[in-house]
Amino acid sequence: RIKVPKQYQVLIYNDDFTPMDFVVHVLMELFDKDEPTATRLMLNIHKGSYAVAGVYPKDLACTKAAEAVQWAREEGYPLKVEAVCQ
Repeated sequence: RIKVPKQYQVLIYNDDFTPMDFVVHVLMELFDKDEPTATRLMLNIHKGSYAVAGVYPKDLACTKAAEAVQWAREEGYPLKVEAVCQ
């Protein structure tokens, strides 16, 4: 019997320092969102406290979250991204 892996949400949190266009770029490049979807998600993050960038098995969710954080740090932004179990 095959067991379906738990799914994890990758959450991107709002902050006052990371530019909106960078968040859109992250959503498009790392989470395969088209530009209108990425823009909508970025606005949801900006207006609320966070948004779900995607839902993946644990390893993939953790990898995508780590890549987003690493990219943000390389650019000098404090973007918070984490993978959480649904």
